[in-house]
Amino acid sequence: MKLQVPLLITFLAGVFMAVQFFVPHELGQTAFGELLNWGRIVAAFALVLGIQSLLRTHVEKIRRRRRDWPYSTVAIASFVMMVVIGIGFGSDRGSGFDWVFTHVQVPLDATMFSLLAFFIASAAFRTFRARSTEATLLLVAAVVVMLGRVPGSLIVVFGHSGAGEWLHTNMPDVSEWIMNFPSVAGKRGIIFGVALGSIATALRIMLGIERSHLGGGSGGGGDE
Repeated sequence: MKLQVPLLITFLAGVFMAVQFFVPHELGQTAFGELLNWGRIVAAFALVLGIQSLLRTHVEKIRRRRRDWPYSTVAIASFVMMVVIGIGFGSDRGSGFDWVFTHVQVPLDATMFSLLAFFIASAAFRTFRARSTEATLLLVAAVVVMLGRVPGSLIVVFGHSGAGEWLHTNMPDVSEWIMNFPSVAGKRGIIFGVALGSIATALRIMLGIERSHLGGGSGGGGDE
């Protein structure tokens, strides 16, 4: 029963959501809104469980003095501080919570993304090596797009709207054509693949083939 009941609920909920999407009806839309409300309640409990798991992991790391445990101390202290400030003084604009978020969290996010730029540049360098015809086409297209989209602030340097137009007057147009046609075609193919994969995964979950969300392994093995 511990396995059959969740699988039955998952199947019925999946079928209802699919039918409600393709056969819109007032009753179905009302039930859909109610399910969304239930989902928000479940998400709230999941948030509590996530916070409990986060604190337990860091506390255990501090207690056992594992590697980089001082960072766990900073994480817990920051978490407690933000909770106290948010609950005690509110989170409206101009509050202490908003000040800490704007002057601490936002700069930290900017720093993290600035570091990611170097990893992206390194990955692009390794990917764009012209070792084959496909890699050469990718390299040429990337160079044309980058040159054609250089910011217009370089007008002082090049005397044009950018480096691409300085090299050739049609460079920005070629860059725009690559982004609007070949790039969009490839992007749509990827989206179609992701959509088909999502549908296949949803069907596996609804039919009980995929059971990892229940805490067990995937596949259609015997009942636990």
